[in-house]
Amino acid sequence: MHRNKELRTFLLAKARNLTEEWYNSLDKSDPSGVYISNDPNVIDTLKKQNYDFHLHLCEVFIKEERVFLEDFQKWILTIAQDPHHLNTPIHFMLREFFRVREQYLDYIKDFVSLHKGEFSNEVIDSWNRVILKAFDKVMIGFVKEHQHYLQQKLVAQQELIQELSSPVIALNNEVALLPLVGDIDTRRAKLILENTLKQCSNLGVYFLVIDLSGVPMIDTLVAHQIFLLIKGLRLIGVTSILSGVRPEIAQTSVQLGLEFNDVSTYSTLRQALRSLSAIKG
Repeated sequence: MHRNKELRTFLLAKARNLTEEWYNSLDKSDPSGVYISNDPNVIDTLKKQNYDFHLHLCEVFIKEERVFLEDFQKWILTIAQDPHHLNTPIHFMLREFFRVREQYLDYIKDFVSLHKGEFSNEVIDSWNRVILKAFDKVMIGFVKEHQHYLQQKLVAQQELIQELSSPVIALNNEVALLPLVGDIDTRRAKLILENTLKQCSNLGVYFLVIDLSGVPMIDTLVAHQIFLLIKGLRLIGVTSILSGVRPEIAQTSVQLGLEFNDVSTYSTLRQALRSLSAIKG
């Protein structure tokens, strides 16, 4: 343990050198990422993150593995969620872990050279194994947290896209508008059905104008989903009005045998809103 403390003290004293050597040897030819930034603030933060890494890693020689990894977790989370690192390809970051690992192996050689003959090969090998194992654990932890955070961001973005793909807009306390825009595939059609029912229920409206003007193509799938949406809305007490109904929509509905007899349909949104004003008036 005494020898381990000596090595830890030696490496901690070299921490600043490790950071400067590492940063000065960075490959600045990478096409993107945090390592090629010329922003002084980004550079300072990057160096501090690297220096903090050394402060944590040197503890591996005196702490038990569980405690060492628990203490390292905060650093891992900080880097895994750092915006600049998130914009850096993962293989670039792993490359830097490997390069820093080589720095440690070289510094262990330097430490041994300063104490010629004092340490057996078994002791030296054990130190190398400790470093290799520590880097393996930290790298696996980093990749896991990095991937987890990216997945959370992706889910949040998908949820936002889903909400934006079927926005129910309250026009007043009784009337809302669902403007559908763009192509509608099976997945989006299901999301529109689910989100619209939920939003109309939350808003407490009695009428929903479903505007199809921005949908370039109405096929059998879309027509069927609209039919299901209207049925679902009726079950929660919402009356549907269709606007932007073109001849091909009517033709597709007839071919499918979908009955829209009890649904008011209009060729334009303006006509639909005018009709609602007349009904309410």
